[in-house]
Amino acid sequence: MPNWGGGAKCGACEKTVYHAEEIQCNGRSFHKTCFLCMACRKALDSTTVAAHESEIYCKTCYGRKYGPKGVGFGQGAGCLSTDTGDHLGLNLHQGSPKSARPSTPTNPSKFAKMMVDVDKCPRCGKSVYAAEKIMGGGKPWHKTCFRCAICGKSLESTNVTDKDGELYCKVCYAKNFGPKGIGFGGLTQVEKKE
Repeated sequence: MPNWGGGAKCGACEKTVYHAEEIQCNGRSFHKTCFLCMACRKALDSTTVAAHESEIYCKTCYGRKYGPKGVGFGQGAGCLSTDTGDHLGLNLHQGSPKSARPSTPTNPSKFAKMMVDVDKCPRCGKSVYAAEKIMGGGKPWHKTCFRCAICGKSLESTNVTDKDGELYCKVCYAKNFGPKGIGFGGLTQVEKKE
């Protein structure tokens, strides 16, 4: 029978979907506002949708419901997910054996180690993260703290020197710690006594 007066029916709300508001997935039509994950109700698009028969899910909920179960099957690279999906109404414990793991991890994660082992800047004493780290004198420094201790000039690998855990530009280092005398920049003239 022909469908007079409208488009296809929405796969979620069963109301008419007109062309201007239509999203098609798995041979079915949806309103843009009805194109939501059936578990968590997050809005979907062509890159985040995962269809299973007549159901649509975000990739995370689809993985929780239909993906592999057990130790070693996480949601991303190198992850082990402990999220059961119970808060989303997903019954994931059907047929999957309980793992015999201790309730607290015996080895802290890489992330936990990174948060504990964050380097401290010798100049300001605050944490130095990888995005802002510059190495000088064998220690990590903030880019903004990587300056001469005397003149405050910003330093680079070509003009930095260190002494006793502090950084100096080559000019200030030579003036304050270099050799003294004629030809070394400290004395320009020698007084003669007659």
